Amino acid sequence: MSELRFVRMGFGTDAVEYQEAWDEQRRVHAARFADEIPDTVLLLEHPPVYTAGRRTADNERPLDGTPVIDVDRGGKITWHGPGQLVGYPIQKLPRPVDVVAHVRRLEEALIRTCAEFGLETTRVEGRSGVWVLGEPRQAAAERPSLGGLSLDFDPRLQDEEFDPRLNGPEYAPSNAGQRREDRKIAAIGIRVAKGVTMHGFALNVNPDNKWFDKIIPCGIRDAGVASLAYELGRDVTIDEVLPVVERHLRDVLENAEPAPRVVERASA
Repeated sequence: MSELRFVRMGFGTDAVEYQEAWDEQRRVHAARFADEIPDTVLLLEHPPVYTAGRRTADNERPLDGTPVIDVDRGGKITWHGPGQLVGYPIQKLPRPVDVVAHVRRLEEALIRTCAEFGLETTRVEGRSGVWVLGEPRQAAAERPSLGGLSLDFDPRLQDEEFDPRLNGPEYAPSNAGQRREDRKIAAIGIRVAKGVTMHGFALNVNPDNKWFDKIIPCGIRDAGVASLAYELGRDVTIDEVLPVVERHLRDVLENAEPAPRVVERASA
């Protein structure tokens, strides 16, 4: 992997509008494809915005008509906003591109970042991103309720049409930590065009996670969202996390040796 270049586009009062960042991604993507620049990671915060990947279902969007930007990445609907560190790695990979391996490298860098702050995170089979694991459901059912939240039974396990957006805070994605459920601390959604990656990851540092309660985050109804600040029980800032993320991305991505995806050919 070639040397990695980081571009800090804007944070806090200089947060970057989503459309502006998307346009910049496309410009950098074209330059990387033409070998005019090295592999580049754009790092930034966005003002509050909902974005929907190609697989987003209509019933996962906000019920109140809140605007959503439809984008060309994989995955489903999510939120970006203050307190969330967003990274768009734009890298040229060998073809045919191994998309899963690229996602795993991003996950690894973010898992190492969380570990450096003292938080154990992991992957969840069949679900991209970085997760804080909850209790097994039986153990969760036997413990006392926390923070006034009570789940005597979980209708999400029986009713495929159950909608947490309509059923109060005890089912809200932002309260998954109180319920001790699995909760996602970093979402990943990418696109690969002409062998060059776009889009990337969003790490929840210290956002107001109630923004996620208006949607079905990533289309997942039986888990929630987390943040470094909540899980660690202290304030954590983007300024603290930014250099740590850069260091682990550099270590993982620069030292990787991406290989083309293996294509199995049918025997004659």
